[in-house]
Amino acid sequence: MARFIPLLAVAVVTAGAAWSSPTVYPTGTTIYDPAQTWSGFTVISALGTQAVLVIDMNGHLVKRWDGYNNSAGGPARILPGGDVMAATGSRPPHQESLAIEERDFDGKVIWQFGHNLQVTTADGANIWSLRQHHDWQRADFPAGYYSPGATPAATGAKTLILTHVSRRVPDIADVMLEDDRLIEVTPDGKIDWEWTAGDHIGEFGFSAAARAAIKTGPGPNAGRNGFDWLHTNSATYVGPNRWFDAGDKRFAPDNVLISSRQASFLAIVARNGAIVWRLGPDFSQSEELKAIGQIVGQHNAHIIPNGLPGAGNLLVFDNGGASGYGFTTPLAPKGTDALARANSRVLEINPVTLELVWHYQAPGKFFASNISGAQRLMNGDTLITEGPDGRIFEITHEGKIAWEYINPLFSGPQSSNAVYRAYRVPYSWIPQLPHPDEKAVVPPKADEFKVP
Repeated sequence: MARFIPLLAVAVVTAGAAWSSPTVYPTGTTIYDPAQTWSGFTVISALGTQAVLVIDMNGHLVKRWDGYNNSAGGPARILPGGDVMAATGSRPPHQESLAIEERDFDGKVIWQFGHNLQVTTADGANIWSLRQHHDWQRADFPAGYYSPGATPAATGAKTLILTHVSRRVPDIADVMLEDDRLIEVTPDGKIDWEWTAGDHIGEFGFSAAARAAIKTGPGPNAGRNGFDWLHTNSATYVGPNRWFDAGDKRFAPDNVLISSRQASFLAIVARNGAIVWRLGPDFSQSEELKAIGQIVGQHNAHIIPNGLPGAGNLLVFDNGGASGYGFTTPLAPKGTDALARANSRVLEINPVTLELVWHYQAPGKFFASNISGAQRLMNGDTLITEGPDGRIFEITHEGKIAWEYINPLFSGPQSSNAVYRAYRVPYSWIPQLPHPDEKAVVPPKADEFKVP
């Protein structure tokens, strides 16, 4: 079970790691065992370069699309045939994108949607914006990554988009909210379903102390004129699954699984708007939850798609760091960000019994306080994005690293190589690219690796 570490300790560890981390280290593919991996192209949403990158297993850059907004818009995805789909445009200082855009292999725009809400830019112009942030999904691609049971089409599917809406809800807080709103957009650009989080605060399992902490919590973020009270960072269709097939209507394929980073809960939103399933925010409320351990600041929650090992289970990147409302401690007297842990975990959970089926952690060696994600692969391995450090690695069920890659592209004033998220797709999904040579990479022993 997770062990709580005081917030101050997390700050010290995080700051210390930043100040004392190595400045010279290998980049590119550093480990590759072709016999163990599920090989294919890896699609990378790189933050600093603001581009969608595709690499082969040996780390060679084989395709690049520029002009996408990964820092606000979240993951990029490749569709069979070599099309790319991701967020584009921005409105600083808001953490938002102006549109979702699909392009073909050569960069021609095939589909775009941004006609959601009118906003005012920093220079005073009024424009239409999608106000999208963090996540989006295609209805025919529910978890956003490869599985035998889902073959997304080039066009014709609905798109689920996580957006912001600015509004006041006095029952939540006495300031302007940057509330989370889900919209579903048809192929011809019409919004046919929507849901707003603030209308359902009573369904999220908050204690009276948590409601009080939110009520008197942080005011508007600097320049953004909005309290990002939930900071929802993922929204995925549940997708076809064994639970629904067995009669559990909570897991209807077109229901939506959301994840609130700031409040440390996950929930399924039914099409009528009701919350029909929830995990968190307080993981001390049952023996099953205690066995999972407190989830803190999580990202990329989704149901593993049909056809993959673990299908139907919940997979989530449990970041650690600090989050939560209402858990008052001497280091968090206002009950905000009192849940703290200085390491990350990847968790696979049976969503019906709440059994912790599988997990990966490496205390002291694995900590991504933000962004990041995980993908279940066909061979049972898991591809993990440790985002802030630009590290992507594939591990076996037993936790052995079969492939590892460090993003070599650094940019910006902080010289960051951060990756929002990465996905692996079959070689055949990008037919314009030749099947690459695959060469094993065996790293030298750490005590023998020296710079001449």
